[in-house]
Amino acid sequence: MSNTILHKAADRGHADHGWLKSYHTFSFGGYYNPKAMNFGALRVLNDDTVSGGMGFGRHPHDNMEIISIPLEGDLEHQDSMGNTAVIRKGDIQAMSAGTGIFHSEKNAHHNEQVKFLQIWIYPNQKNVEPRYDQLTLNLDDRHNKLQQVLSPNKDDEGIWIYQNAFFSMGNLDKGFNTSYKIKGGKNQGVYTFVLKGDVTINGQQLNTRDGFGIWGVDELTINADSDAEVLLMEVPMIF
Repeated sequence: MSNTILHKAADRGHADHGWLKSYHTFSFGGYYNPKAMNFGALRVLNDDTVSGGMGFGRHPHDNMEIISIPLEGDLEHQDSMGNTAVIRKGDIQAMSAGTGIFHSEKNAHHNEQVKFLQIWIYPNQKNVEPRYDQLTLNLDDRHNKLQQVLSPNKDDEGIWIYQNAFFSMGNLDKGFNTSYKIKGGKNQGVYTFVLKGDVTINGQQLNTRDGFGIWGVDELTINADSDAEVLLMEVPMIF
């Protein structure tokens, strides 16, 4: 029997710090919603906009898989592992915080904003050696198809993390229909975040920035009701 949860865009938590405007699908910072703590191993889904030249100062993390997906502009990263990098739209970045890291993120430009998703996944191994990875993806590979951008496998498509999770992204034309089959075995669920446009997933109509989680199924049907961009995050529901 399938189970679902719907998070409408307007119902998300919101923080406006002037330089940072952030929408929280799940409880984060000053936003606490006992009905929106996580979706399985998916703990944080923040939709951030950072003003030119601004950013997050050096801060710590441990025992969390942290994924950043830029949507617009360029994000500059520095960390205690010695990495300095800029991630752009079409890139995906992952850090295994493990035993502990410090990092900072800021808008790489002073005259334009940067938008990105910050996602936290509970790991399936604790106290691993911290690691950093970054990958540039071919955006053409997600036109009217679901491009895998993250997995638990080092030799698979996309970036990898310490969890039985699979992320896919699709840029779908209006009227295009496709499906997604569960990849990780039983006790997996899929949380879809609509980046842009209107889609219907297993009969549920969704709009821009809506989130929809479903578990207890083997397959999802996805219908693009307009030109749309979607992110599918398959994660363990029991971990």
